[in-house]
Amino acid sequence: MTDIFEPATLGPITLRNRVIKAATFEGRTPDALVTDDLIEFHREIAAGGVGMTTVAYCAVAPGGRTDRHQLWMRPEAVAGLRALTDRVHAEGAAASAQIGHAGPVANAASNRAPALAPSRMFSPLGMRPMRVPGEAEIAEVVAAHAEAARLAEQAGFDAVEIHFGHNYLVSSFLSPLLNRRTDRYGGSAENRARLAREVAAAVRAAVGGRLAVTAKLNMEDGVRGGLTVPESLQVAAWLEDDGTLDALELTAGSSLLNPMLLFHGDAPRREFAKVLPGPARWGFRMVGRAFLKEYPYQEAYLLERARQFRRELSMPLVLLGGITNLDTMRAARAEGFEFVAMGRALLREPDLLHRIRSDAAVRSVCVHCNRCMPTIYTRTRCVYRPERPDPRVASSTESTGSENP
Repeated sequence: MTDIFEPATLGPITLRNRVIKAATFEGRTPDALVTDDLIEFHREIAAGGVGMTTVAYCAVAPGGRTDRHQLWMRPEAVAGLRALTDRVHAEGAAASAQIGHAGPVANAASNRAPALAPSRMFSPLGMRPMRVPGEAEIAEVVAAHAEAARLAEQAGFDAVEIHFGHNYLVSSFLSPLLNRRTDRYGGSAENRARLAREVAAAVRAAVGGRLAVTAKLNMEDGVRGGLTVPESLQVAAWLEDDGTLDALELTAGSSLLNPMLLFHGDAPRREFAKVLPGPARWGFRMVGRAFLKEYPYQEAYLLERARQFRRELSMPLVLLGGITNLDTMRAARAEGFEFVAMGRALLREPDLLHRIRSDAAVRSVCVHCNRCMPTIYTRTRCVYRPERPDPRVASSTESTGSENP
């Protein structure tokens, strides 16, 4: 226990312990800007004892959001983000901004901006073809990541996490299934990794040495023809050799093709069918069972894949997936992982870390039903936890004198 809860170095910063709140889209930015609700979400997580909480998802461009309600990094967002980081710091935790471009996972219809994909694809979300960026537009995306990192620094963040997972834009370039380009960004593994390396280098140049720079990297996509563990290992080795990252957080799965590989546990098909927008809902009813596969839950369910990265790499690694109790954290440390990341367990119990520190026998009460997943379309939460009133509703009621029906 002592090692888990002692301060630990991550690049140029020191965290009060080795537990990071993983990035999970909060669903609390209806106008693409920080709200009091988002601030309170992360303040509560910070007060619960984590070393660092991750704000997700901070898109680097308006077209890089999964829908128009997500925050995107621009000067107008800095004041709200500064208020958020101030509250997190007041609780003793550090704050990380997850930055990235959703690429083929973006909803072009909602964003009113073209979705980008490495090769020709049809978007089931936007119901239109995606745009294939040329090298000039790719350079703009790289520069947008650097600018987002600079804005994160202005907003008081201690770290930035670059999204290289789940078939978002950079991840889709890594995938041989999705990337069928014939230019410098397609074909060989080295070419497909070029965008990831350029983005990491640009972010490092923008804030490295002052902010910690990490990346969430897919170990595999979990679909036939997608990125595999051996290919991802090579990408990770290149990133390590480049010296652009302070740590890698290891993940898996595809938001486009196999999201449950990341989550494990029950597949909430019925709940998803209720909340998806019209066209997506119709399609989901036809392919929902194949899309939301079921993987039995077990503690540290990504560990077997992650071990291969730990054997091959010397850089700090963050173990994600099924981290809910002290025994699992200790096991991760024994395997050589410098940090662990928690997601769903903290949605259920934001103060779980304090409880574990007080009693090593404490176990998370999360039942891995994954019914929190569809709540991203409204307001991300555990459905078994009593919901606090949405501050937007409360303030509206106070100003009008009316009750929310």
